[in-house]
Amino acid sequence: MAHSLRAIALLFVCFLFSIAGYTQKGKSRVAAWKEEIRKMEKQFETDLLTKGVSYAFAAHAAPDAVIKRENDTLVKGREAIRSYYSQPFYQSAKAYWTPDFIDVSADGTMAYTYGRYRWEFTDEKGKKQEITGVFHTVWKRQPNGEWKYVWD
Repeated sequence: MAHSLRAIALLFVCFLFSIAGYTQKGKSRVAAWKEEIRKMEKQFETDLLTKGVSYAFAAHAAPDAVIKRENDTLVKGREAIRSYYSQPFYQSAKAYWTPDFIDVSADGTMAYTYGRYRWEFTDEKGKKQEITGVFHTVWKRQPNGEWKYVWD
């Protein structure tokens, strides 16, 4: 009987260690995915600053992405988003942002970020202007493994 209790105890301890290892492995995977999203946000900003607003918003959008803009307007689809950001206002505008928060689903297929943004532009009179606010972006892993935003 003592041997069977020791065997059960040993199995139980092994089980606990395996759960702890699995939980730790899951945490490290989520941390790695959060880092992927942080890098995507930074690449998005870099592309906007170097290649233009229209390019960046289209390049980082999933094919069925949606953006919500002024007056609760929904712009649906990558090409509509590219067209929206081709307006004259955005030709010389610059935007800057960094996520204050990033979370990723346990299976690594969805993520979301939020933080502060700042747009800089020159108005019709040539005066430098700035708009600030809070952004919220939802990211989805695409079939090819890349992250693209589905909501902004």
